[in-house]
Amino acid sequence: MVGVGLFDSLRRRAKGGQRAGTLRKARSEDTRHLEEWAAARRGVEAYVEPKTNVTETTVVLIAHDGEWTRRRIGSLEAAQQFGHRRSIPVYEVARVGYPKRMREYTERKKRGEA
Repeated sequence: MVGVGLFDSLRRRAKGGQRAGTLRKARSEDTRHLEEWAAARRGVEAYVEPKTNVTETTVVLIAHDGEWTRRRIGSLEAAQQFGHRRSIPVYEVARVGYPKRMREYTERKKRGEA
């Protein structure tokens, strides 16, 4: 007989061996994805989203046509270094918001046009 406790589901480990409910830090896979994504597109800009209670600092890369990707990054400073090394402008979302082309791309994708 296998016993299942009331809170066992809360104790399970999340993907990558981390305890569920803990913040996952940026990993090399995140940086590699960002590098490859940016290299394959033109007109890329970086928008840094601040750390919250449930999410680490993230960066959204947005291409000229509004296509975008999001991954964790260590900090605002790490995002700025990432952008500087690749000649990608870096903005803070809390200050400038997201560009219109990102919202338009997301809408096109929802309609199946992207």
